[in-house]
Amino acid sequence: MRDHYNFSEMEGRKNPFTKYLKQPVTIRIDRDTVTYFKAMSEEMGIPYQSLINLYLRDCAIQERKLKMKWAS
Repeated sequence: MRDHYNFSEMEGRKNPFTKYLKQPVTIRIDRDTVTYFKAMSEEMGIPYQSLINLYLRDCAIQERKLKMKWAS
């Protein structure tokens, strides 16, 4: 391997995959919800965090709005 490489002549370009990187976040989720997704993940063979991400991404793409009525 060379001791010195000259990168000054290289033409740089942005990484096209940076828009697909995941952003780590901290979120508080009910235990029942986590248990539900963990059970589903075992059935499907997908890690539960990936499964939650896929579900949330689908909601975002479809622009779903939460329809909920609070009990009075």
